[in-house]
Amino acid sequence: MDLELSDEQRLLAVSLKAFVDSELMPFEAVTDRAGEVSKELGRQIVDKALALGFYAANLPESVGGGGLDNASLVIMERELGKVTHALHGYVWRPTELLLACEGDQIERYLTPCVRGEKTECFAVTEPGAGSDILSMSTRATQKGGDWIVNGSKHFISCHVLPDFAIVFAVTGEDNTDRGLRKRITAFLVDRGQQGFDIQRGPRSVSQRAYPTYVLSFSDCRLGPGQVLGCEGQGLELADKWIKMGRVWVGANCCGRAERLLELSVDWAATRKQFGQSIGRFQGTSFKLADMVTELQAADLLVMHAARKADAGTMIPADAAMAKLYASEMLQRVADNAVQIFGGMGLMEEMPIERLWRDSRLDRIWEGTSEIQRHIISRHVLRQRDG
Repeated sequence: MDLELSDEQRLLAVSLKAFVDSELMPFEAVTDRAGEVSKELGRQIVDKALALGFYAANLPESVGGGGLDNASLVIMERELGKVTHALHGYVWRPTELLLACEGDQIERYLTPCVRGEKTECFAVTEPGAGSDILSMSTRATQKGGDWIVNGSKHFISCHVLPDFAIVFAVTGEDNTDRGLRKRITAFLVDRGQQGFDIQRGPRSVSQRAYPTYVLSFSDCRLGPGQVLGCEGQGLELADKWIKMGRVWVGANCCGRAERLLELSVDWAATRKQFGQSIGRFQGTSFKLADMVTELQAADLLVMHAARKADAGTMIPADAAMAKLYASEMLQRVADNAVQIFGGMGLMEEMPIERLWRDSRLDRIWEGTSEIQRHIISRHVLRQRDG
């Protein structure tokens, strides 16, 4: 990784690497086989992350967070990306959307998340509305001073059963230059609230121990104090999370690709065929050359987006390019790694097959590769149109 880091950022990278190597990686295989992280192990990781100052490092110091900038958070996400989300999720980065909490919401939601006492999930996706947020059908209707929510969400991921959900629902329609447009509002909904049900969703072949949940709402009554931000501000809030989420996925992909590269280099240097290491054959050495080159390019693209975010100049296309290229780079690196390892690359005793499986998801969540290409091409065409 050659990203022109400051001394403080290099120290952060070294510290995170040591943490991942000692506290997370030893539990990866057993976690994947079990399909879950034990409560004891999860609590252990949270406590150590809190003690080291990694937990809530993305939130400002004024609310008890670490106050790291986006470039430094990329370094964190890159190192954490080397292991399954099921484990590195416990080194939690609460959503910045919680900074919109006001009044009693701060002590009820924001502060407990910063302290590692509560965990939230981000609930946008529905069976009929994935990347197309405006086609969501979950609706909140005002009745007196309360809101009545009906609908469902799925593919809502979280490393642990969440204590509450940040739920996005339609609360009306507005007339715009392009016709009627749904008004989206964010709500804070506690687990156990009447009318709100949360169940474990289907198990994925990628990130096997990282659960997804199905959220259902049936006449779920919410008070006015459970609106996050203002009514109609939901899209604005969601956009902030989704854009940076794409940068974090890109950083995760770079970390996982580096791990695959290191494993492949070691194997190519020590595995012998026809009297010499397989790394001496062009069929292998050229794969390694492509892997290291593409990883360097992805690292630079991701860090570029993060530094623009810190400067307040990042646009959606920057995040889309970082996510698109890094996730597809990881796909190629993972496939080359399997090829270099041969049959052993597909054996459960080796980490290669798990990293290969896990890499497939990165081209889907936080917006598919097709969505990223749409965002990028739309930006290019708009520039042409002036």
